[in-house]
Amino acid sequence: MAGYLEHDGFVVTTTPDGEQALAAARSDPPDVVVLDLMLPGIDGLEVCRRLRTFTDAYVIMLTARSEEIDTLIGLSVGADDYMTKPFSPRELTARIRGLLRRPRMTGHTSGESQVRTIGNLSLDPQSRQVQVGQTPVELTRTEFDLLDALTERPKLAYTRSQLIERVWGPDWAGEEHLVDIHIAHIRAKLGDDPGTERYVRTVRGVGYRMGPG
Repeated sequence: MAGYLEHDGFVVTTTPDGEQALAAARSDPPDVVVLDLMLPGIDGLEVCRRLRTFTDAYVIMLTARSEEIDTLIGLSVGADDYMTKPFSPRELTARIRGLLRRPRMTGHTSGESQVRTIGNLSLDPQSRQVQVGQTPVELTRTEFDLLDALTERPKLAYTRSQLIERVWGPDWAGEEHLVDIHIAHIRAKLGDDPGTERYVRTVRGVGYRMGPG
């Protein structure tokens, strides 16, 4: 994979285990991390958790079995995308380029920050900060961008494909199921009870929207 990516114009650093991957990411901050789930020493999940403490680089998690994706859905480890082996180098390249092309959601560009409030939740698009009450909520770039899109028009019900286009861009090559994974992680971090859905609501047969009622 490294040779293919280098041939395609990327600068690639490879490491044989998780500890060395973390050290490499600290010494030479990456734009994208392609991370195998099964690694000697600490596994890919723990590597991803530790990466998220010091970098917001995009992370693509690789797994050998498709059923493991369902397990990963319940683990808020901060990966931006998931791929099941075997896959073609062309598909991996498309996923990486898709992440790097993603539009950055920076909110309004006027001098005054326009904080959005949904119940006890507040989101500042300019500073990219989220709070529930007085408690800051740490979100990954992808999680923030999804919440940013949803709070911009809180009464609008977005389909998964609309959120994919808005957050990942119109040329995204991944699956819509990825939206559900990140929504589940956002809800967990917001302390959103699935039974009441105070913040992110499921619109059956459509997708998601913000707000009560």
